[in-house]
Amino acid sequence: MTDCIFCKIARGDIPSRKVYEDEELFAFHDIEPATPVHFMIIPKLHIASLVEVQPEHQALLGRMLGIAARLAREQGLSDGFRSVINTGRIGRQEVYHLHLHILGGPQPLGTMIRK
Repeated sequence: MTDCIFCKIARGDIPSRKVYEDEELFAFHDIEPATPVHFMIIPKLHIASLVEVQPEHQALLGRMLGIAARLAREQGLSDGFRSVINTGRIGRQEVYHLHLHILGGPQPLGTMIRK
């Protein structure tokens, strides 16, 4: 998808504060962080939301979750973090490209409410 903002970020067309990149995944800091540490992990393959995931995407989703703990520790979240996937309008998904939020900081997290 050529006009998706997250596809553009993953391609390097839009600058970001990159956390991680490999052939399938890209992770970067949120530009409007809800917590002191807030980054997202996205597949480079455009999948609009979790509702669109097919059986052939299972390994990719597993890789997203598998890399989350390592990246969270590297970002200083060894004492815990929140992982969130917002899905669809009701789930408050703002960008329709599957993304896993990793949120944390030095204190226990309260309720995350985004505008």
